[in-house]
Amino acid sequence: MIRIVEARTKREMEAFVRFPFELYRNSPYWVPPIIKEEIQTLDREANPVFEQAEARFFLAYRGQKVVGRVAAIVNWQEVRQMGLPKMRFGWFDFEDDLAISKALLEEVAAIGRSHNLEYMEGPMGFSNLDKVGVLTEGFDHIGTMVTWYNHPYYKEHLEQLGFVTEKEYIESKFPVSNADPRLFNRVEGIIRQRYGLTPVNFTLTAEIMPWVDQMFELFNSTYSRLSSFVAISEAQKEYFKKKYLPFINPEYIKFIVDRDEKLVAFAIVMPSFSRALQKARGRLYPFGIFHLLRARKHNKDAIFYLIGIVPEYQNKGLTSIIFNEYYKVFQKRKVTMCYRTPELSDNIAIQQLWKHFSPEVYKRRRTYRKPLK
Repeated sequence: MIRIVEARTKREMEAFVRFPFELYRNSPYWVPPIIKEEIQTLDREANPVFEQAEARFFLAYRGQKVVGRVAAIVNWQEVRQMGLPKMRFGWFDFEDDLAISKALLEEVAAIGRSHNLEYMEGPMGFSNLDKVGVLTEGFDHIGTMVTWYNHPYYKEHLEQLGFVTEKEYIESKFPVSNADPRLFNRVEGIIRQRYGLTPVNFTLTAEIMPWVDQMFELFNSTYSRLSSFVAISEAQKEYFKKKYLPFINPEYIKFIVDRDEKLVAFAIVMPSFSRALQKARGRLYPFGIFHLLRARKHNKDAIFYLIGIVPEYQNKGLTSIIFNEYYKVFQKRKVTMCYRTPELSDNIAIQQLWKHFSPEVYKRRRTYRKPLK
């Protein structure tokens, strides 16, 4: 007998966040979050995304044991401004029992119907900067801090429950040795001179702060063409500044400006924190922070998190400037492998950016959709 309980109290929310630690305790590929940070992400008082979204969190019990969880999410900006009558679900984890996954998703569906929404889609977070997708290929590769890992049976459960694929995402990797500097050295000087462009590099996080608002504005304009895009609010910008920038080595953030010092392109690369987070076991203190700081500076794996170029400069070779700057840093830091975060499989434009590096697709993930009426 499966019993569904809405997580409301501090204790219940801790159980919600801690459940995957039990579910994946023997997995060498699952990357745990920092428990305190994850609780804050789901806190209506702490995360400004709740200015435009609402969420309810549910736990599945068999007897007194937690056996599953799900977040039921409505992004009202998406529903009202974009006209997408969608019920989101995320943070979806469960033991291999169809009764559990069915009971959790029925709870989500009931909320969607109560709001007169037409379909549900997931797993996905509150916005475009959150984790997305059920892993469908690549189960024998370690996860990242910006993706969900899951057991192979998740896909089977969703399909048995009548869900169909809505979007597919790919994750690729390539060794730095695939990046022949002659490919972009020859071009980047020409591009810089032709358009009057200058790369901006950083050594301190404080140096980045005056540029961050421009970066988020560029992000909103660049990614607005993608499906289900929801713009980042001013409050969210401040939130992300505090949450993510301290973890990023400032050398891994690259900007390009025009003659008027207006930002026309940016790229954010993050060192891989996967092994460090596994060693931290969900806690920053006493030793977790040491592992994370060490990974920030000494890491042979780099993850390309975001690249944004204003529309009028797209397809004009600006990536040659970006890659040239990163190549210098990667040589200095002895980075050997580059990884890309999930990208829509039909986003041909972004995939063309990487074609000269012979990337290998090593993971695939999907969101799934089901009508509510």
